[in-house]
Amino acid sequence: MTSADEFVLQLLTDKGLLEESTIETARAKVNESEYDGSEDTAALEALVADHSINQQQIADVLAEEFNMETVNLADVRVSTEALEIVPFELANRYKVIPLEVDDSEAELAVFDPLDMDAIDSISHVIKRSITCRVAPLEEIDKAIHQYYEGAKAGAVDDIFSGMEDPEVAPTQIDLPTGEDASEEEAPIIKYVHMVISEALKRRASDIHMEPLEKRFRVRYRIDGVLHEVENPPKRLQPSIVSRIKLMSNVSIAEKRVPQDGRININVGVKIIDLRVSTLPTAFGESIVMRILDKESLNLGLPQLGFFSDDQAAFERIIALPDGVFLVTGPTGSGKSTTLYSALNCINHPDRKIITVEDPVEYEMPGVNQVQVRRDVGMTFSAALRSMLRQAPNIIMVGEIRDKETAEIAINAALTGHMVFSTLHTNDAPSAVSRLIDIGIKPFLVAAAVRAVLAQRLVRRNCPSCRVPFEHDEKLLNSLGIRSDQIADASFMKGEGCVKCNGTGFRGRVGVFEMFQVNEELQSMIYEDASLVALRDKAREMGMRNMREDGIRKIIGGIMTPQEVLHATVSDSI
Repeated sequence: MTSADEFVLQLLTDKGLLEESTIETARAKVNESEYDGSEDTAALEALVADHSINQQQIADVLAEEFNMETVNLADVRVSTEALEIVPFELANRYKVIPLEVDDSEAELAVFDPLDMDAIDSISHVIKRSITCRVAPLEEIDKAIHQYYEGAKAGAVDDIFSGMEDPEVAPTQIDLPTGEDASEEEAPIIKYVHMVISEALKRRASDIHMEPLEKRFRVRYRIDGVLHEVENPPKRLQPSIVSRIKLMSNVSIAEKRVPQDGRININVGVKIIDLRVSTLPTAFGESIVMRILDKESLNLGLPQLGFFSDDQAAFERIIALPDGVFLVTGPTGSGKSTTLYSALNCINHPDRKIITVEDPVEYEMPGVNQVQVRRDVGMTFSAALRSMLRQAPNIIMVGEIRDKETAEIAINAALTGHMVFSTLHTNDAPSAVSRLIDIGIKPFLVAAAVRAVLAQRLVRRNCPSCRVPFEHDEKLLNSLGIRSDQIADASFMKGEGCVKCNGTGFRGRVGVFEMFQVNEELQSMIYEDASLVALRDKAREMGMRNMREDGIRKIIGGIMTPQEVLHATVSDSI
């Protein structure tokens, strides 16, 4: 319960509120149940559970011991300004409620005045000195439920509080889509909408709903990192899954095979697309919802993370009249966004652009976008054949997956079309080897491929709270940062603030590796040179790898060394 429960138990004993025998009995019960955690913590929780002591008594004892005041949260009205300064993430993580906040000081209700690490962390994030008053944990939880709306701790409980607890959870339910939902169905609908709304507020890219053995876990992916939020009751898992499947227009009855669907929701004046994927697992269906916000899509090259020299090379390549330009990287590395940005740059009235995608993630005005539908035979290769009869200038293929698609794309490039596409490779030169492995002749690869861009997404320092920091020489050495680079560097890191939810990061930018095929490299590809030879020659001709591009952005204060180290590898590995 608190950071020093042994001390609390001793205080309660000294005040005559507990007997040693009562504490020992509680500890024995804890040992019998094989509690996973601190014995004293579990004993204190057990004593509260069986009413040997209550949380108000614990708060009173702690307040008296440290010469602090207690506070009755029922008599307090927290201002909106205070709630904005101490956001939900901080309040829920450290179990505090802001009482009064001004420009230099904040008064908080806490249940554990011994947890100085938590108090220091809050002070650091909100940039104010902290004074504390003590309140019972249950009262703080209740206040968090009351004051913080959305997908916050209390909202889940409030939504489901009126529902009956059935002995057997329903496996299928017909949830309505309109306003005429029944009283039993309405909480499920409200909860799903709440989860989506909160994900949008927190800039999440994905919502993960994962059935585990004893709980139904909900997580948001924010800036590439998963964050767990308040989970709904396990018994309601089938109902929530059914609701989402109904909204995404997939079969509710089918639970044996994966399904894909889509949800369009109105948020104010804009429309948000959710790409829904279901996957059967041992404990039920797992759901992932990819959030596609057209208006938040950064289609400018500087926003992607290009420095001026890389941007100039990128703009020159995408303006070529023919050839193949490939973007490579793992799933979720921003390949589609980079290609959309390229198309946006060259989307002029005198050019016809056709894309074939699986699925169409973002609608682009002036671009003919084709959706792959394998169930009716509309594959990448079939769509490509038909596209060429439409006389396009520029073609974008969502992904080259097989020999047939690769052959058509290469032939299109050799017959006067500019072709954009993606591959799954670890670095840029590997794309050449990948095409040859698929079955494309080396001389065709040499003739068609103009450039390959490999990329990774790395979390960006929060612009609102980034500050200079002392560099770790050992860490910089592991990245390969030279001493002459350190002299001119401005190393920065985010301290954590309200805008970045205390993480120190806000958004992601790319680190890039541009492999440009010139005559010398063409000759080597034609002769089926090894991947190592191609990479060495490209490096000799000035190609920077992704780690070196990341180093430039570390020196510029855009990202931290730890983030680049985690996202990239050196050539020596």
